[in-house]
Amino acid sequence: QLQLVESGGGLVQPGGSLRLSCVASGFTLDYYAIGWFRQAPGKEREGVSCISSRTGATNYADSVKGRFTISRDNAKNTVYLQMNDLKPEDTAIYYCAAYSTRSFRLCTLASTYDYWGQGTQVTVSS
Repeated sequence: QLQLVESGGGLVQPGGSLRLSCVASGFTLDYYAIGWFRQAPGKEREGVSCISSRTGATNYADSVKGRFTISRDNAKNTVYLQMNDLKPEDTAIYYCAAYSTRSFRLCTLASTYDYWGQGTQVTVSS
C-alpha cells in the first residue's frame, strides 16, 4: 500500500522553528517529485514548496522564501521541510504529496500530485 506520513507539527511561538518530515512507505521516493502544501481554516490549499526527483531543484512560495527549506534524503525515503522564523499566518495543516513522470514545472499545482499524506497541524501562536 502506497502511503505518505507527515510528522513534526505542533505548537510554536512566533519566530520559532519546526521541521516537518514526510516518510513514504510502499514505494521509493527516488523517482517522485515531492511537494508540501498547507491549508488554513476557511482558506484554499496552497503550495508551499516542492523538490524534484532527480536534480534536487526546488521551488518556494513567495510567502516562505528565505524562511523554509525543503530537502530530501532518499536513503531514508524521507523529505523534510525546515521552517524557521514562523509567523502566525503559517498556521495550517501541512500536507506532503508525491508525483512522478510529469514535468517539475507543474509542482506548484495540487492537481499534479498522485499521492497525499493525512497532514500535520502547525500552530504558530504566543
